[in-house]
Amino acid sequence: MPGSELRQLQSDGTRLPSFYSPRPEPPETPHNDADIEQADFSISGGNPASASDGDNAEDASPAQPATPLTQPPPASLLSPAFTPPSTPGTATPSAAGPAIPAEPRGIPVDSSIPTGGCGTKHPRLLERLPQVECIVRARIPTTTGAEMFLHLYKNDVDNKEHLAIVFGGNIRSKSLDAVREGETEMDRLVRGAYTGRLYPGRTTSGFPALGPPLVRIHSECYTGETVWSARCDCGEQLDEAARLMSLPGNKAGGIIIYLRQEGRGIGLGEKLKAYNLQDLGSDTVEANLLLRHPADARSYGLATAMLLDLGQKEIRLLTNNPDKIRAVEGPHREIVVKERVAMVPLSWKGKGGFRAPEVEGYLKTKIEKMGHMLDLGSLPS
Repeated sequence: MPGSELRQLQSDGTRLPSFYSPRPEPPETPHNDADIEQADFSISGGNPASASDGDNAEDASPAQPATPLTQPPPASLLSPAFTPPSTPGTATPSAAGPAIPAEPRGIPVDSSIPTGGCGTKHPRLLERLPQVECIVRARIPTTTGAEMFLHLYKNDVDNKEHLAIVFGGNIRSKSLDAVREGETEMDRLVRGAYTGRLYPGRTTSGFPALGPPLVRIHSECYTGETVWSARCDCGEQLDEAARLMSLPGNKAGGIIIYLRQEGRGIGLGEKLKAYNLQDLGSDTVEANLLLRHPADARSYGLATAMLLDLGQKEIRLLTNNPDKIRAVEGPHREIVVKERVAMVPLSWKGKGGFRAPEVEGYLKTKIEKMGHMLDLGSLPS
């Protein structure tokens, strides 16, 4: 997307640099005690020109000459331009009226048969699933008006704090909701074992029914999510998963399992070495192998255990990686993936996103060497 399409005027007339997204509209603060299960998880307001497609961003700016910057722009928390500027939970209106977001289309899969759409590899599975416990949960309001619940987990295999980002109030953690000896109702409210929303004066927690969600297993990527790297599409995938899960039509909600396994499991330091090898001519798979690491060292047992704790036995999985389907199902198919929902780069769909030589090579390697289910013909020539 040309940088000129993303330059936005600030309130004082100065222009932000091209890599800044449009400034989001602040959500209105609710002033009632309605439970979150009854709330609309779509955006509560905002400028239509800041919708997720980002196609009309330039039209939203006043038609006037650019004001030269006389001083550096103020510090900003806005995301880079290649991140969907109004995620999660937005839709772009058209001349015919407000757009109705479509549910992401799923492809039926069955890992129990060779032709089930889950690839030909047989990933190594753990002999047992890890023991996990959700120790705290909190509501996270977002800059677009949608809301989510952040669950923090501990486990018995590492000392890392893995996360589940949950959309919708009907998805519950069994370990969080379990009554603990000697705790009060206030203890339960403070650690997040409640339904609906907290408000001043609330004294009880309560329990809801469970429902089937859309699920994304996402491995941490500091470079793609935090420092605007164009070597991968991880930041875009995280934002797009959140957008899909908070669409108004997605009544079942969604779960993003956020695993702290940077660089496909090799860690940030080794990942940066792999970047240097890529600049010397290797692809992502070759770079890992040259550093004496597997092409993909990630494990998904923690994800399986966390999903079970969240009450999920059958899921729709948002992924292009067929091997992830079998891996997430667990050693004894404790979870069954009923559908695979494709994660298509936004630039391929003509809905913003970004293009760069590095990310194009990264996607080609995923397709050609790792068996990811993306249409190679859709890649830019």
